[in-house]
Amino acid sequence: MKLNDTGLTAQDIKDKVSKYMIETYERFDFIAETAKEQYIYDEKGEAYLDFYAGIAVNSAGNCNEKVVEAVKDQVSDIMHTFNYPYTIPQALLAEKVCTTIGMDKIFYQNSGTEANEAMIKMARKYGIEKYGPNKYHIVTAKMGFHGRTFGAMSATGQPGNGCQIGFGPMTYGFSYAPYNDLQAFKDACTENTIAIMVEPVQGEGGVHPATKEFLCGLREFCDENGMLLLIDEVQTGWCRTGAPMCFMNYGIKPDIVSMAKALGGGMPIGAICATEEVAKAFSMGSHGTTFGGHPVSCAAALAEVNELLDRDLAGNAKKIGDYFMKKLAAELPHVKEVRGMGLLVGVEFDDSISGVEVKHECLHRHLLITAIGAHMIRMIPPLIVTEEDCDKAVAIIKESVEALL
Repeated sequence: MKLNDTGLTAQDIKDKVSKYMIETYERFDFIAETAKEQYIYDEKGEAYLDFYAGIAVNSAGNCNEKVVEAVKDQVSDIMHTFNYPYTIPQALLAEKVCTTIGMDKIFYQNSGTEANEAMIKMARKYGIEKYGPNKYHIVTAKMGFHGRTFGAMSATGQPGNGCQIGFGPMTYGFSYAPYNDLQAFKDACTENTIAIMVEPVQGEGGVHPATKEFLCGLREFCDENGMLLLIDEVQTGWCRTGAPMCFMNYGIKPDIVSMAKALGGGMPIGAICATEEVAKAFSMGSHGTTFGGHPVSCAAALAEVNELLDRDLAGNAKKIGDYFMKKLAAELPHVKEVRGMGLLVGVEFDDSISGVEVKHECLHRHLLITAIGAHMIRMIPPLIVTEEDCDKAVAIIKESVEALL
C-alpha cells in the first residue's frame, strides 16, 4: 500500500497511529513504504541502509523475490485452514528443517515467544511425566531474553526489564545463573531441575556469544544428570552466525530448539524442533494453535530456507561478519569492545557515548540500527550484505559518534 494511493499525508498516518494504537515502541520518524534487498524506502522514495532487518528477520533480503513469489502462489491456493487436514507447505517445510539441522520432530508456532513458551511446556511436561510431579524446574541465564508471554518472560533473567515490571509474580519454576559460567549453572540446578535453557548468543543481553567450554559443558552436564538442554535460537537461527543453526557451530545438539524470525523471511512463523523421545510429551490435546503452521507462512519459510542454504548465506554471514567486526574495532572512536558472531554484531562504547543517541544520529544519515543498553548498538543486517555495505555503515556510525563528541 502506497501513501499516494490513500489520499493521506505522512502526518495523517502518524496522527492515526497516535490516536488509535497502543504504542510501546520508539518510532523511527518515517513511513516504511517499500523495501528491497538491503534497503528500506520511505514515502518520499529515500533509501535507508537496513542493518536491523526487521530485527533479524529478513535474512535473505527484504522482499526476497522467491519468498514473495511463494507467498503469492500459496495465497491463491489456500490461505488458511486449521491443522486437521494436511497441507503441502507444512509437510515440505517440516522435512527441510528437520533434515537440515538434525532434529527429529517440529511443532509450528506463530512467533519467537510462542516457540519458547512451547519449549518450556514440552520440557516441563516431559519431566513431570518421566520423573514425577516436581520435576519442572528450569535454569536460565541472567541477562537472557526469551519473550513476553508469561512463561517466556519468567524465563528471562532480567527482573529489572520493562517486560517484567508491573505484571505481578512471574511464573514459578525458574532460577538464573550468570551466562558463560558453567559452575554457576551446575550449582543452580536442584533435584527438581529438568532443563537448562540458554541462547547461544545473548542478543538483547548485550551480544555475548557462548564460549565453547560453556555450551559444550552444559550439554555434557545435562547428559550426565538426565536433564534437557534447551537452545533458544529465535534470533540466532537460520544462518545468522555462520551455520544453519548456531548450536551447530559448537558441535552439539539440543533436546529442544526454538526458532522464529529468519525462518519466515518476513512472514510470521515460529517453531520448536525436538528429539523424538522428548517430542512425545506433546500428545493429543496437550498443546495447539489456530494459526501455527499457516500455509502461507510455511510456503514463505520453505522459500526462505532454500534461499539461505542454496546461496550459502551462512558462509557470507561468517565472512562479512568477521570483516565488519574488524573494521568497527579499528575505525570507531570510544569503543570499549566489539562482540558478535557472524552478522549478529554489537559495539559497546565507553560511558561517554549513548547507544540510543548513536542510533538516532545513524537514522538521520539513513542507516538503521538498534540500541541495547545504555552504551551499546547492535547490527543484524540481511545476510546478503557486502563489504561495501559494511564500509558505508562503519562510515555512518563513525560520523554519528563524532557528532556526539
